Amino acid sequence: MAGHSTTIEKWTQRTGSAVSWLTMALVILMTTDVFLRYLFRVSRTWILDLEWHFFALIFLWGASATWLEDKHVRVDLFYHSWPDRRKKWVNVLGTLFFLLPWCFMLIITGLPYAFSSWEVGEGSPDPNGLPARYLIKIAMVAGFVLLGLSGIGRMVTDLRDLRSKSDSST
Repeated sequence: MAGHSTTIEKWTQRTGSAVSWLTMALVILMTTDVFLRYLFRVSRTWILDLEWHFFALIFLWGASATWLEDKHVRVDLFYHSWPDRRKKWVNVLGTLFFLLPWCFMLIITGLPYAFSSWEVGEGSPDPNGLPARYLIKIAMVAGFVLLGLSGIGRMVTDLRDLRSKSDSST
């Protein structure tokens, strides 16, 4: 299982790195949009569509890398002061009982939605919008698959650390 965990971690890190470049592309796209709108009084629907597509990809695909690196936002009163062993158990149980079921539910409910969009060739409802809206719907499901895999990878690493620490203390 450790080999699979390493593979998941490498894949997640590559995805996170690729998504970080999308952030720069989004900044350039939004800057272009602002200049076109305010200097030339021109607005393009496809640019607006692409902006929210990029944002969705950054958020959904970046979440898996953020989770793996343990850089996600925590709202806690006690966690930061707990010993590492307790933190790892909280992470394992939180992943097992909250993250993975949530990802599973979103994947299961999102797949039919994405596939029906694919079947009808859904595009933007706005004139001159992006023609393939189904791509972002499929990417949304893929984002939750990546997040779930990242959670599994992190959980396996935490379990391995817990086991090695308990083996070394006996």
